[in-house]
Amino acid sequence: MSSDNFARAFSLVLVHEGGYVDHPSDPGGATNLGVTIGTLSDWLDRPASKADVRALTRATVAPIYRARYWDAVQGDELPPGIDFAIFDYAVNSGPARAIMGAQRYLGVADDGKLGPITLRALRNADPGDVIRGVCAERMAFLRRLSTWPVFGDGWTNRVDGVRQQALAMTADVIPGPGPYRQPDDPGPDIPDDPEPMPFAAPEPTPQPATKPAGSFLTWLWSWLR
Repeated sequence: MSSDNFARAFSLVLVHEGGYVDHPSDPGGATNLGVTIGTLSDWLDRPASKADVRALTRATVAPIYRARYWDAVQGDELPPGIDFAIFDYAVNSGPARAIMGAQRYLGVADDGKLGPITLRALRNADPGDVIRGVCAERMAFLRRLSTWPVFGDGWTNRVDGVRQQALAMTADVIPGPGPYRQPDDPGPDIPDDPEPMPFAAPEPTPQPATKPAGSFLTWLWSWLR
């Protein structure tokens, strides 16, 4: 449904992820462009070093994001906006947790697997409602984490931004064509409640004048005299 949205979603995720960090309170350890040292080790199929993490670039992490997060939540099959909200959630907390958040909002079995029932429910629901619901569930999950006091403000700003950006994606729909007008033509000026046109009675048809009945007798008498 939105196979062309990965590049846009990927760019937005990187805005929130930033560059290289190695915060002592972050259980993910050394991270660069949102990719932790553990994720990179799995991707390389060998233990990654902090130097490997530092060397990551936008081009080298794009395939990781595509395979580990976007494809894991079936981003290509999700409606625009919903795809980004679940994708960013997956990057931050894992694909299974992101899918569970959507499932709990939808009221379907929260097994963390995006099967046909969940997919159908996502497609049939109002996109804006799903985005708000998923983001609300995401915030509830983050507040339960022991690291909330350290990272809570940043997570709140991130989810707020994701909500706004995802909702904007749902509005990127080209409307169908309407009546053609010149670019500067505002169209006819029609009042909201036009006054009814007054009814005009037709003018009477003029009739030819007639002489009084006695006029001929008067003329004949004057001639005889």
